Amino acid sequence: MASSPDANPTPPSNADPSKTLGRRLLFDRSEFIRLIISSLYSLGYRRTACSLELESGIPLDSPEYVSLLFYILSSRWNDCVSVIGSIGGLDSGTRSLATFLAWREHFMELLGSGDGVLPAIGVLQKRISQLELDRRRVHGLARAIVTLEGAVTVENTVRSRVGLLMDLVEVLPPWVRVPSGRLEHLVESAVVKQVESCVYHNSREEITLYMDHECSREQIPCKCSQILCAHKNEVWFVQFSNNGEYLASSSSDCTAIIWKVDEDDTLSVKYTLEGHTKPVSFVAWSPDDSMLLTCGNGEVLKLWDANTGKCRHTFASSIKRIVNSCAWFPDSKRIVCGSIDPDNRIYTCDLEGNELEVWEGERMPKISDIAVTPDGHFLISICSNREIWIREFPRGKEWVIEEEHSITSLSLSRDGKSLIVNLNSEEIHLWNVLGCSNTPVRFTGHKQNKYVIRSCFGGLNSSFIASGSENSQIYIWQRHHEMPIEVLSGHLMTVNCVSWNSIRTHMLASASDDRTVRIWIGNRSERTNFE
Repeated sequence: MASSPDANPTPPSNADPSKTLGRRLLFDRSEFIRLIISSLYSLGYRRTACSLELESGIPLDSPEYVSLLFYILSSRWNDCVSVIGSIGGLDSGTRSLATFLAWREHFMELLGSGDGVLPAIGVLQKRISQLELDRRRVHGLARAIVTLEGAVTVENTVRSRVGLLMDLVEVLPPWVRVPSGRLEHLVESAVVKQVESCVYHNSREEITLYMDHECSREQIPCKCSQILCAHKNEVWFVQFSNNGEYLASSSSDCTAIIWKVDEDDTLSVKYTLEGHTKPVSFVAWSPDDSMLLTCGNGEVLKLWDANTGKCRHTFASSIKRIVNSCAWFPDSKRIVCGSIDPDNRIYTCDLEGNELEVWEGERMPKISDIAVTPDGHFLISICSNREIWIREFPRGKEWVIEEEHSITSLSLSRDGKSLIVNLNSEEIHLWNVLGCSNTPVRFTGHKQNKYVIRSCFGGLNSSFIASGSENSQIYIWQRHHEMPIEVLSGHLMTVNCVSWNSIRTHMLASASDDRTVRIWIGNRSERTNFE
């Protein structure tokens, strides 16, 4: 959200209104005009740029740059070095480097001339070796006398000198030559800053330069548009499909439901998935959205065809193994499961239940939640209630992130670079999957100390985090704000899980013990996957 300028800004005490611009008189008038001229040239408006130079009396190029250009192209190397010496504000190292670049060009041109070896040696001994430089630079030029590597031939002289000029521009202060695209960069940086500070930004709508950027709260899902009442008992889990066209919900009524998201943002029942004999606490869409996995407390794992609503496979084994969490690999052909009964175990398998890789043993901790990054490079699991275990595939390094309180759930950002965990200490922690930070970003405000509450990333570029709560409300945070920016009321009992539509970023679903799923919407924006 953009901040408005002060009503009566106070300019610096030494500001000269005739030479400065802006309400606060913070930037130099001639610099601003030079940026405009540079931008006009880069846009192809050469005549307009020339006219502005004439009318303002401010040339694009500084006298120092004009002199360097002339002296380099005319081989006046002593004069070129004198100009470099006259430029103020250079530290000794920068001045030596710029001087070296000029003498090196002269040295290489002498080597390439055919009969300039002796003069080149003279430049190396009398000019270059006297500079405050890394001696390896000097030694490299000395070797060039024998190998002629880098020598500039007559045919390549102009190109080499232009390259020298560009190298000098990179080394010398920016006022010597306005950096290309500088005005565009400043404008873009200002826009990016405003967007990043906009708490409710959740749209790809075109950003105008005519006014400061500011989104209203209606950009995020904050209005309940529909209450879904098809379940007969507590609803424990919801998840939108990856393409945003369907929603799956599961309940303690032992069923899961696939809902169709219609064009007008309303949802209707497509299939009711029946076959479990115990509560269904978890669902997972395949990356290609053609299949759905369901499992529950003390329940078997089932694979469903999302296009027909039929059960494709019930995962069973000779040992009655209870799966309490599962996740898909990005190829939609393999899954990874976590089980705690009869033993703690993580294993991967194909869609027929054939085990491919297993992690087990006496030291294997209890697994309560599991995920695979969208690129398939990392397996992430919640172990022993207080540890986040990250394993690189295939058989790469492993590391552990330790929490001080019990973790109840895990969720990944759509790009797989970040994860969030809900803790029973009434905090949500945001971690970098690659472990670049030793401390998490913390989010507070919701209520959780008895039940499993699931949160999620959502919105444009996964910029938001949403979570259910034991006080029947839904909390939404912007990733850069510790306290919630919105609290949504409507449910009558604990909100167990939330899911943010990754395509229709204005849509959120919530599941509650009040036996309902609620759909929350904000202003519709362009339907493209921006995450």
